[in-house]
Amino acid sequence: MPDTPTPLNRLRKEWREGRPTFGAIATIPSIQTVQIMARSGLDWIIVDLEHGPIDLNAAHAMITATSGTPCVPFARIASNEPWLAKAPMDIGALGINFPMILNRTDAEKAVRALRYPPRGERLWGPFHAPFRWGVSMADYMATADDDMICMITIEHVEAVKNIDEIMATPGIDIAVIGPGDLATSIQKRGLVDDPEVMLLIARAEEGILKSGVPIGGVAPSAEQANAMIARGYVALALGFDWSLFQRGIAASFAGIKR
Repeated sequence: MPDTPTPLNRLRKEWREGRPTFGAIATIPSIQTVQIMARSGLDWIIVDLEHGPIDLNAAHAMITATSGTPCVPFARIASNEPWLAKAPMDIGALGINFPMILNRTDAEKAVRALRYPPRGERLWGPFHAPFRWGVSMADYMATADDDMICMITIEHVEAVKNIDEIMATPGIDIAVIGPGDLATSIQKRGLVDDPEVMLLIARAEEGILKSGVPIGGVAPSAEQANAMIARGYVALALGFDWSLFQRGIAASFAGIKR
């Protein structure tokens, strides 16, 4: 009997074992930027197709730019629609970050988009993904369902109200909390430290952790990252490419007399 192909994606196993992983969100359509990020110790990168000027051609190049590193490429899509998730997977992304999941119906839709029948409704056509991963089409298909990460984002007050039903959905691999949109959803845009926003975040954390599904979030400082790890977070976004650049430049100026 032939050997079973080794899964391409290591993250699900590491999250289940409680190992913290660190990533960033790429919004700049740049191969060079992703090469630097992927070779700087990040475990994963989310190519942002929701907010930035990245099209599928640029996304393909950016996903390919993670080659030769342990960094796992994901894609964030603009809406919870299977047709938006399809192409990023077929060009090599090993997971999709679905925005604005509000209820169990939304969560089930996201899960179905990522797996082939009978587990889901993903359409066949991964013409370029096997080339990114250096495997045959047969080996890619053998592990595709288990390789693909379903990452949902809890970023609206309605999602927090429905957190238990959302997290009871089979097939969610990780749930991340988006403080920015969560604050915006209660008319407190930009006030992520507001007590009401912090309470919503705490409720979302409680629901996710109680479900046993791995939890992720944004940790722009070491102090925040350590506190979140202590609370059980296993996927921590250290920032966006642009914010990491800003922080690096600011750090370079620190101590210089101008």
